[in-house]
Order: sequence, then C-alpha cells, then structure tokens
Amino acid sequence: MKRWMRGLVAGVIAAGASAVLVAAGPVKVDAKLTEYKASQGVAGTIKSVGSDTMNNVMAHWNESFQKFYPGVKIEVEGKGSSTAPPALIQGQSQFGPMSREMKSSEIDEFEKKYGYKPTKLRVGIDALAVFVNKDNPLSEISLDQLKKVFSVAGPDMTWGELGVTDAKYKDQKVVLYGRNSASGTYQYFKEHALGKQDYKSTVKEQPGSSAVVQAVGTDTLGMGYSGIGYATADTKMLKVSTHGEKSVTPAYETALSGEYPLARFLYVYVNFDPTKALEPLRAEFIRFMYSKQGQEDVVKDGYFPVPEGVAKADLKTVGLSK
Repeated sequence: MKRWMRGLVAGVIAAGASAVLVAAGPVKVDAKLTEYKASQGVAGTIKSVGSDTMNNVMAHWNESFQKFYPGVKIEVEGKGSSTAPPALIQGQSQFGPMSREMKSSEIDEFEKKYGYKPTKLRVGIDALAVFVNKDNPLSEISLDQLKKVFSVAGPDMTWGELGVTDAKYKDQKVVLYGRNSASGTYQYFKEHALGKQDYKSTVKEQPGSSAVVQAVGTDTLGMGYSGIGYATADTKMLKVSTHGEKSVTPAYETALSGEYPLARFLYVYVNFDPTKALEPLRAEFIRFMYSKQGQEDVVKDGYFPVPEGVAKADLKTVGLSK
C-alpha cells in the first residue's frame, strides 16, 4: 500500500470511522461532515502563502468564509509549495497550503525557531494527472514510460514509441510541459513518476498548474502533468499503469482505493503551539475547511473530499473537535 494511502487509512481507523463509499456519478462529500455555522468574535486578516495547485481551493474557501464573516480580510499568494515553509517560519502567513509534505529540512528549520513541529492538515485528495491534447490518440501510459519521457533517464521520445500509430503523430517528438522547482507538484512527480531522476532540459516550465494544462490544450504534440482540478475541455487525462498492471483512470474511487499510482493528499500547514489554544480566526477557518461546505468547495475545484474520519482526526491535532 502506498505511503499516502497508509496515511489515509490510518487517519480513518484512528477516528473510528470508515471511508466514505462513492457510487458512480458526481463526487459527494461525506454525509457525516458537520454543517458550518458562524461563531462569535471572529475578525482580522488571514494570509495564505504556498501551493499554486491549491490557489482555486483557497480562493473558494476564502469567498465562502467571508459570507459568514464579511469583515475578515483574506490574502492568498500561490507561487509554489516551497514558499509555504519560510512564510510560516517568518510569521508572514497563518496558512501554508502545499501539494506535497514538508521536507525534513523544512520541518527542522521550523522546529529550530519555535521548539515544536508545524502541524499538517490533510484537507483534500488529488489525483495528479498526465494530460495530452484532446485530439491526441494516446489514451494510456505506464510509469516506466513516463520516466523515459520526462526524465534524463530516457532519450527524447516520439509518439510512435509510446504506441501511437497515427501517421500525424508517429514520428513526432513529444513536447513536454511541466512546473518549476518551487512547485510541490514538480517535486511529487519527480519522486513518484520519475523515480527521483532529474527532468529533461527540454521540459517547458510553466508558471502554474493551469498554464501547463492550457499549453497542452493548444499543442497537439504536448504532454504535461498537473492536478486533476485543472482539467479542461481541450485536454484529456491518460490512464496510468504501474509494474505491468492494468491502466487506471484518475478518479475519486481509484484515489481512495490506492489503485491510481499518482494520488496524493493536499495539505495546509499551520503554526500550532500545542501549549496554547488557537485564536478564533484560525480556529474557525480550519473548522470551515473540514465542514460540509468547505469540502464541497474542494469538489467544486475538481479535487476530492476527505472522509469524515480524516477531518475528525486532523481537527484533533490542532485542539479542535467537531
């Protein structure tokens, strides 16, 4: 079982609940999640610095939260997951959204200053998708092929070498699009798809997840990787296989089951002093993220909601209960 899936199962079991079961059709949030209701004494400014992948989610949370608290000011900066740890350490933000876990070096730097570790909140689930243009005949790819296509471990690849027989594509080289090194998505894809091999120098780095998908949508020879929430009508997501197993479509069911090999949690890190209670503003924003409305915003942006067991377990890590 993959590490991220072990974390999901552990969180659910620890909470004494089972994962939400999803029928075919639109993704729905766990019915056990709490309906959010406004509280008293909530005011101030929220600053979020971190993941570009989570920009839209943070924007929706902010918009929804301000309906309960119109006087709260919210600022979001999403230039990449690597910007979250230093912003938290320097006190420049209250929330650090990340599409990867913090590195041990980042955690050590935080602990060196505060004497305790940053708190990790699992706020959503993403299936990191491999995109091609909607007119491209390719429908699936293996992790071994992805490693050859994107990393220095393989030669420049043609579409024919990936199994495409269409004369329009067969002898054409795959045009690669990706993120820059500040991105958690860049780091996650490098570790889990490329076996930690470096990227080819020919990968065209884009400023954000949306830009990657947009580039592939206008380039019939293009291939890129991005969070599933950025899918567009001009692109399609490839099924992905690993170690000779069947190809799997990125979807909620396959993410929860662990079948899809590039599924991951989306995180928000906070500076929580375990000897003190959270102030009302941060406490209520965290409660909102894990509420029915907050997880509906996650779904609205094309990502997948966390089960009630994960919400309950992570709320406890910051001294909050449902």
